Amino acid sequence: MITMSPLAPYQVFGSVSQASYGMVPLVYLIGAVLMFFTALSYARFSKDFPSAGSIYTYVGKGINPHVGFLAGWIMLSDYILAPALMCLFSGLWLSGLFPDINIKVLAVVFICITGLINIRGIQLNAKVNTFLFIVQIIALFVFIGFAIKFVFIDGLGFGGFSIQPFFQPEHINWKFVATASSMILLGFVGFDGISTLSEEVENPQKVVGKATIIALATTAALFLIQSYMASLAHQGYKDLDPDMAMFDIAKEIGGQYFYVAMIIINVIAVGLAVTLNVQSAVSRVLYSMGRDNMIPGSTFLRKIHPNYKTPINAIILSVIVSVIMILTVDIMTILMLVNFGAVTAFMVLNLSTVIYFYFKKKERGVRGFFFHFLFPFIGFAICAFVWSGFDKTTLIIGFAWLISGAIIGFIKTKGYKESGFEIKNM
Repeated sequence: MITMSPLAPYQVFGSVSQASYGMVPLVYLIGAVLMFFTALSYARFSKDFPSAGSIYTYVGKGINPHVGFLAGWIMLSDYILAPALMCLFSGLWLSGLFPDINIKVLAVVFICITGLINIRGIQLNAKVNTFLFIVQIIALFVFIGFAIKFVFIDGLGFGGFSIQPFFQPEHINWKFVATASSMILLGFVGFDGISTLSEEVENPQKVVGKATIIALATTAALFLIQSYMASLAHQGYKDLDPDMAMFDIAKEIGGQYFYVAMIIINVIAVGLAVTLNVQSAVSRVLYSMGRDNMIPGSTFLRKIHPNYKTPINAIILSVIVSVIMILTVDIMTILMLVNFGAVTAFMVLNLSTVIYFYFKKKERGVRGFFFHFLFPFIGFAICAFVWSGFDKTTLIIGFAWLISGAIIGFIKTKGYKESGFEIKNM
């Protein structure tokens, strides 16, 4: 669950507040519903195909290997870029304490540290995650405690419960829903990362699906609670700083020391904890695709460290790409591409669920209709609705990435006449 940082609202609270007229909790509720149907598709596929590779494996088996490769390629645009984005966020926040600090240099340092930890292996990764997760949870509940005192005891902010953070009928419309939902999607990206660790856990057919649903539900609840309390504590949204809104609210309810503490905790959590997991996920996707000889440099990517048994070259490549992105691309461009990759990949996954389980395997009946047709179709439709809200620049860059993947697939399979690989359940 730590792949989706429990403190993720700190990343976008100010921007989402302004776009949603202060209804941030409503936006997170909508996002949770959107992701729930996609999580069901992940859970269903994980039972049949417990293999590292995630979307790449599921779509490859569900539709065909060529579409599976393109789905994995789309996923790469998400997970290769996400570590750079997380580290840039960390640098931005830390510059609030040290204005003269070089944001990009700090981001590069974070990327290199996480790469070294991931090379050491999943056990070290788990220990670091557990510690940082506990720190985030403690910080979250301290924030909620301060907010409760501020609102319900001191009578400040809204001075009590209010429905406004969830419902303002004069402002709700379809454009608002699509725009705001796309902005908070980044906070939910990561629950699917659990499926990429399938080859490293016991009994993945049972564990991975349940873990995916639990991670999404728990994290969504944390997002809702803290965003609602923040909304109650600060009445109004027009004066919020888009980048530092949650930190400013932390200062308002807990003072200067709490403000500084929350910046430091978020920097470590996002720059280390989230980046660790996303980097781990993408390295295993690269390894899986290299193992199946579907991308240039497959021999290089499928190399395993002799001592730590981790995909060392895939991790190194991920670090190199992140460093290049940090030094050459602005944060908003990276953010747009991460969201495009996530939504597009989720659309394909939901479509694959319908095609494979409902039509190919003919697993129908009452339960089959809901879980193999209706629910994934709803997931596909909601993702398509959010996808339609991307701007022209995002679509151009996103499709350019997709076309490059199609060209690679065309070359590797001699015009798609050969399968080119066999997905192996290890």
